[in-house]
Amino acid sequence: MDFTKLSKENLEREKKKLEEEYRSFQSKKLNLNMARGKPSPEQLKLSYPMLTAVNPESNFISSTGADCRNYGMPDGLPELRRIFAQMMGVDADNVVIGGNSSLNMMFDTVSCGMTHGFSGCEPWGCQKGRKFLCPSPGYDRHFRVTEYFGFQLVTIPMTPEGPDMDKVEEAVKDPSVKGIWCVPKYQNPTGITFSDETVRRLAHLKPAAKDFRIFWDNAYCVHDLTDTPDCLANLWEECKKAGTLESVFFFASTSKITFPGAGISAMACGDENLKEIRGRYAVQTIGPDKLNQLRHLYFLKNFDGVKAQMAKHRALIAPKFQIVELKLEKELAGKNVAKWSNPKGGYFISVDVLPGCAKRVVKLCADAGVKLTAAGATFPYGKDPDDSNIRVAPTYPSPEELEQAMELFCIAVQLAAAEKLLAS
Repeated sequence: MDFTKLSKENLEREKKKLEEEYRSFQSKKLNLNMARGKPSPEQLKLSYPMLTAVNPESNFISSTGADCRNYGMPDGLPELRRIFAQMMGVDADNVVIGGNSSLNMMFDTVSCGMTHGFSGCEPWGCQKGRKFLCPSPGYDRHFRVTEYFGFQLVTIPMTPEGPDMDKVEEAVKDPSVKGIWCVPKYQNPTGITFSDETVRRLAHLKPAAKDFRIFWDNAYCVHDLTDTPDCLANLWEECKKAGTLESVFFFASTSKITFPGAGISAMACGDENLKEIRGRYAVQTIGPDKLNQLRHLYFLKNFDGVKAQMAKHRALIAPKFQIVELKLEKELAGKNVAKWSNPKGGYFISVDVLPGCAKRVVKLCADAGVKLTAAGATFPYGKDPDDSNIRVAPTYPSPEELEQAMELFCIAVQLAAAEKLLAS
């Protein structure tokens, strides 16, 4: 039943039926929150053993001989740096361990560019009209960081291969363009993994600005959901071959591996950038939280331990993605009111409804007790030019709650489409 081909009479009949179903949901007084990609309580329980991994009887001395209870070791424990190096596909000597938030490390890196600059260039903060490229739909918190620092946000369309590289290569001819945000594997929210060609083109970019930087947030590098996961080309190695390693900052964390509020983050970069970052951290702190690093090391042990932990996460959340995808297929396929991603990993499913309907769908769901990510959040300044993209986050609700939420969501998508088509 293609909504766009229904007669006015049939569309009005369908709308009346959907309104009745919607009112039935309102009477249930649901209270579900799917606004963000949060691990469920069951996922958090997977890391409970980490809470007792360090105790008064533990060995607090690192492999370097340093006491983890004391100051020092600004780059972090060597063993954790090796784990993150394997996760990110970089050299362990170039990894710096941070606190619980990789977003904090990204914010701090942008701040460093603003106040002190990179590559011997004038600080970004002294340069007027500076811009940052934002592949969209994308991660709202990335966009908010550069918006906070006064960058003009430039939307770059996402394609099935990653950012539209023709537009990226054209945009970087402008010397006021200082960087680009990238979530290269299972991108937030589309679930896209950048193609090998996209990775190579990013490595070979020739920006007019010497201080242009790629912010490579590999947040979902180990977050596979199938037996045939996507494979991301190694940007670190591609940049080494192209001689462009200083143009990239790499980030990752254990936020969705252990505890989001008490995880470990890491960044990596080329030697020259590393001097800038280490110099900043040397002033900022005398030493990171090495006890938390030690907890993670004793709990995860090595990269194989990370993969074993992620297999447990997959067992909990893969069925939830299946619930969403099956419900979308059953209720919306063939109706020409929405299209959606079927990612092999990550934390989100991206749904594109009829243009002009996303805000209405989100409001309908909210008014019936299901909170979704705000329409427009996946675009710079929170403004989706088509008002069509909605980010669905399946991980936090229970399977039973998710079934209810998706049933309501599908009703809302159809009702908003019927209203739109009848109005036009």
